[in-house]
Amino acid sequence: MPPVFAHGALRLYLLALLESGPKHGYELIKALSDRFGGTYSPSAGTIYPRLGKLEEEGLVATEAQGRRTNYRITAAGLAELNSRRGELETVENDIAASVRRLADDLRADIRSNMRGLRADLAATAEAARTAARAASATRSANAARPAGGAGGGRYTAEGQGMLKEAEMLLQSFRDDMRAELRLQTSARPMTPVALETVRTVLDQARVAIRNSL
Repeated sequence: MPPVFAHGALRLYLLALLESGPKHGYELIKALSDRFGGTYSPSAGTIYPRLGKLEEEGLVATEAQGRRTNYRITAAGLAELNSRRGELETVENDIAASVRRLADDLRADIRSNMRGLRADLAATAEAARTAARAASATRSANAARPAGGAGGGRYTAEGQGMLKEAEMLLQSFRDDMRAELRLQTSARPMTPVALETVRTVLDQARVAIRNSL
């Protein structure tokens, strides 16, 4: 895959991001991720060495804020940024092209991953149905149904009990996954791949459950 930023483009874009005010490293990483619509997120190992180089050149300065280090553009950094506005426009155009390319690659990866996921889910659902049928047959063989109306009453009560249990399982699953979703996305944003995976898994689970009823 071709590089997201051409040589020297990232350092220029970092100066542009700092023009609006001081930011710490994570804020810069998040700003870049947002600019790319979540299709690309630079690592700390990519951002911090470039910030360190900008500081060495006197283009940015650091200031402590609690346990974090804020970076701010200096007068020299602003002068360089102003002298390279034309290049910055080219960087913006390159970013837009990269977003389109990364989105196309992402869609291709999603389609490939989803095909494998659907196959795995279909196999899992079929195995679950087979196991359920076997368990049901075993219970029927081991328990003779009483004759007359009393048997129907017990069967109805048993069915209601299993329905209640199924509803509780679904509710528990919903609550657990909702809590997990909020926990994970509090640390990092939801990505298109994760969203598509959730959608596909739930669609396949819905089909599997319906087919088992």
